[in-house]
Amino acid sequence: MILWAAAGALVLGFQIAMEIAAHRYGLPGPLTNQAREVLAAPKSGYLLYASLVLTMVVLTWRQRFIATGLAFGIDIAFVLVRWALGIEVTEGDPFGNGALWVVLGCGVVAVTRRTGAERVLLLKGVGLGLLLVAGRKTGDLWLLLTAETRHTVLDQYVATADHALGNPSWVIGRIVYSTGPAGYRFLEFVYGQLAVAAVLFALYRLRHVAVERRFPRHHLVRTFLVIGLLGPAIYMIFPVVGPIYAYGGGSENWASPDHWSQSPSVVHWAVADWWPETPPPVGVPEPMPYDSVTARNCMPSLHTAWSVAIFVHSRKAPRPIRYAGAFWLVATLTATVGFGYHYGVDLVAGVVFALTIEAALRSQAYGWDRAGLLVVAHGAAVFAALLLSYRWLPVEMAEHAWVAGPLLLLATASVVYGYVRAFARREPAAVPAPRAEPQPEPA
Repeated sequence: MILWAAAGALVLGFQIAMEIAAHRYGLPGPLTNQAREVLAAPKSGYLLYASLVLTMVVLTWRQRFIATGLAFGIDIAFVLVRWALGIEVTEGDPFGNGALWVVLGCGVVAVTRRTGAERVLLLKGVGLGLLLVAGRKTGDLWLLLTAETRHTVLDQYVATADHALGNPSWVIGRIVYSTGPAGYRFLEFVYGQLAVAAVLFALYRLRHVAVERRFPRHHLVRTFLVIGLLGPAIYMIFPVVGPIYAYGGGSENWASPDHWSQSPSVVHWAVADWWPETPPPVGVPEPMPYDSVTARNCMPSLHTAWSVAIFVHSRKAPRPIRYAGAFWLVATLTATVGFGYHYGVDLVAGVVFALTIEAALRSQAYGWDRAGLLVVAHGAAVFAALLLSYRWLPVEMAEHAWVAGPLLLLATASVVYGYVRAFARREPAAVPAPRAEPQPEPA
C-alpha cells in the first residue's frame, strides 16, 4: 500500500508539473483536459471505455454488468441532452462520459462504502483506469510541447544513419503504396488501435484479479505507462519529425488513399519531395528548422516499444494470444516505417528502450539481482550509444553501412538475448491471496 501511495503521489506531482508547463505555453494541461471530459465530449471515448474495462477487473461479474449498464445509460443521457440543447459534437467522440463517471463513481464507493483490503483493491482498480487516461493526456501534451519548444530537428542526422540499414522506410513505404487503399486502411487500423490492443492483452493477465483479490506484481499496463511517461522526454533531447515530414508531403501523403496517382504536395518545411521514391543522398547533416505544429516524436519509436511490450507479455499465454502478439508486433513495425512516420534506426532504439524498461520493472517487482542489474545497465548503455552514434557518427555509418548495419543489429540482439536469458524463466507463479470477507454492496 505504501508503494502504491508513493507511486500515486509521484504521478500526481508529475501531472501538476505538466499542468504548469502547459499553461506557460497557453495550452490546456492533462488535469484540465481530464476534468473537462466529465461534461464535454471526450477526445477519445474508446480510451475512456478502455479505462473502465481496466477498473472492472477488480469487480465481480454482477458488478461489471451494473457498471457497464450505468456507463451506457449515462452516455445515452448525455447524447439526448446535447441533442435537446442543440450542441453539436465537432471534435472527439459523442460517448465516453458515462465510462469516466462510472470510474469516478467506483472511487467514491471505495472511499465511502469499502474498508480494509477491499477498499485498497477497488482504489487500485480506479487508479489503474485513471492512469491509462492520464498517460494518454500527458503524452498528447508532451507532443505539443516538443513542437513548441524544439524549433530545429535532427532528421538529417537520422536519415543519414539510416543508410546503414538500407533506408527501410523508403523501401517499405513503396510496398505499402503498392498495396493500395486496402493495405493502407488495414495497417492504419492496427497502428491506431495499439492502446486498445494493449488493454485486451492486459485483461488476459489480469483476468484472475477479481477472484484472487490481488493484482499480479507485474503486468503489461505498468510497462505501457512507463514507456509513455519516459519516451517523450527523449523526444525533447533528440527531436525528429520523421521521413514523411522531413522528406515528403507530410500528412497529405495519406489524406486520400483512394487517389494514389496524385503526387502529394511538398510541405513548406520539407527538405525535398523524396519519400518514398528516392532515399536522401549522403551528405553532411545539420539541424534543420521545422514548424511549431508537427510533433518531434520519432526517436525512439514508442509504437515499436509498446508493440514489443505486448509481444513480451503474450509469450506465456495460450497459442492464439501468442500469435496475436506476434502479429501486432510485425504489423505495427510495418506501419511505423511504411507510413513514413519513422526511420529504421528509430525502431532499433525502440526495441532496446522497451526491453530496458521491461527489465527494470520486472526486477523491481520480483527483486533485483545481478542478472537484472546487468540487463538494465547493458540496455541503458546500448540505448545511449545508439543515440550518440546517430548524432555524431551518421556519415561514418552511412559510408560503412556493411559494418554499421550489422553492428546495430548485433547490439540490439545482445539486449534481446540478455533479457531472455535473465527473465525467460524467472517470473514466479502467482500465489492466490486469502479471500477477504464479503462486504455489502451499495444500494
